[in-house]
Amino acid sequence: MTNYLVVTAMGSDRPGIVSKLARLASDCDCDIVDSRMALFGNEFTLIMMVSGSWAAITKIEAALPQLSVEMELLTVMKRTSRHTPQNYVSRIEVEFHGKDQRGTMKRITQFLADRSLDLAAVRSNAEETAAGDSIQHVFLAINIPEKVELDKLEKSIHELASEMSLACQIKRMQS
Repeated sequence: MTNYLVVTAMGSDRPGIVSKLARLASDCDCDIVDSRMALFGNEFTLIMMVSGSWAAITKIEAALPQLSVEMELLTVMKRTSRHTPQNYVSRIEVEFHGKDQRGTMKRITQFLADRSLDLAAVRSNAEETAAGDSIQHVFLAINIPEKVELDKLEKSIHELASEMSLACQIKRMQS
């Protein structure tokens, strides 16, 4: 039986961190089945899911704390199971962009939660322009259940964007 472990790691960015974590997974007879890495300021962050036998997962659980100390990383591990996707009829990708303003993510995520929509992915960042303004970019992948009228939802999303003075693009991924 295949076992799964989610590992998160965070610390000061420097070369070789991903290599050492990948080597640890390999040395423990685990496979990396999914991973994401990002930099936030000067902080390196990684989330990865590894799979392996019960013994392999136990081995990486025992070895990771020592590597974390050596590399000055904050790490968290949690056993999990393989993701079982829900039966969604479609997915949309939504991009918002405009002047950076406090509370944007709160309003957008509350809008989605109020409609019981499933977020599959979220990316958000703000960047400074040459003029000194801050521009915000928000990307969402949203799984759409059968009961949701897609045209009505898209109209509501555009209305939300307009209320927040943001540009909005919606792309349908499947039907």
